[in-house]
Amino acid sequence: QVQLVESGGGLVQAGGSLRLSCAASGRIFSINVMGWYRQAPGKQRELVATITSGGSTNYADSVKGRFTISRDNAKNTVYLQMNSLKFEDTAVYYCYAQVQLKTIIGTTPLDCWGQGTQVTVSS
Repeated sequence: QVQLVESGGGLVQAGGSLRLSCAASGRIFSINVMGWYRQAPGKQRELVATITSGGSTNYADSVKGRFTISRDNAKNTVYLQMNSLKFEDTAVYYCYAQVQLKTIIGTTPLDCWGQGTQVTVSS
């Protein structure tokens, strides 16, 4: 019903930069919150950053000042610019979208996740 397709992960040296993108498609009426979460080996999934349709942002303390989240509402796309990457940023990064799904009788809320993209930072 809704697909989230991520791109932009890869291998980078510590101190480097990467930009993640995530495009949502399908039976979308609107998207309230979009964001990024990450999961490192042996750890729980954690919030990285979120952004509302109005542009309000929220960041994990560990990435404040280094990562910037943005979105293009017309394209249903969210971005994560990651600068000054550290070894501890290594994880699988998952895109998230809080979607209002079109139905026959109106809309219904739906939490959607991407398949994940690997970010590896070498020390």
